[in-house]
Formats: sequence, structure tokens, C-alpha cells
Amino acid sequence: QVQLVESGGGLVQAGGSLRLSCAASTRTFSTYGMGWFRQVPGEEREFVSAISWNGLSLSYAPFVKGRFTISRDNAKNTVYLQMNSLEPEDTAVYYCAGSKLSLPESSANFFEYWGQGTQVTVSL
Repeated sequence: QVQLVESGGGLVQAGGSLRLSCAASTRTFSTYGMGWFRQVPGEEREFVSAISWNGLSLSYAPFVKGRFTISRDNAKNTVYLQMNSLEPEDTAVYYCAGSKLSLPESSANFFEYWGQGTQVTVSL
């Protein structure tokens, strides 16, 4: 069983930055595709970004607009999401997800493992 633990969320003013981290408990982390999703109460969980097992293939949701960067460090079993130019609309619980697919698609259905989420709040 793979455990994922997110950190780095918090309260930030619009235009500010946050860096989310997700630590994985598996020795085979480097074989997993990883992703970030977010969810607002009352709405469905939505895709933010994904990264292939080797970090060479990246994908982003259109709303990211070049503001976020996903990366991974397989030596540390960690995936990151650098978020810049944050907007109030980015306020959500952000979830880290792991996929047995080395290059996962953007649907949550392709991810088997999920973290508990970390709250990101962007104020005006």
C-alpha cells in the first residue's frame, strides 16, 4: 500500500506563491506516475497537473496558464507543485495522487493512491 502525505498548504495573498510537497512511502516511487488534483466543497475533484515516472512528461490543466510547475525527486520519493501568481479561484484542498501508470492521463480514474489533502487559501 502506498501512502502519500502532502504538505506546504496555507494562506497566501493573491499574487503570492506556495510550494506543495508530497512524500510517498513506497520504494518503487520512481515507477509511478504522479499527479495533483484539487477540490472545492460541493464540486468535483479536478485535475491540476501530472508528471511521468521519469519527470520528462508533464501535463497541466488549462487554468494553470503557466503559473504552476510540477516536478519530482525520485531519490527523495517526493513530488512537488510550485504555484505562483495565485488567485482567489485557486482556493481548494489540493490532493497528491499516485498512478501505477508511468504516464497517467488527467482523469482521477487513472490514480490508485491519494493523500489526505492540504488546504490552500488565497485571499484578496
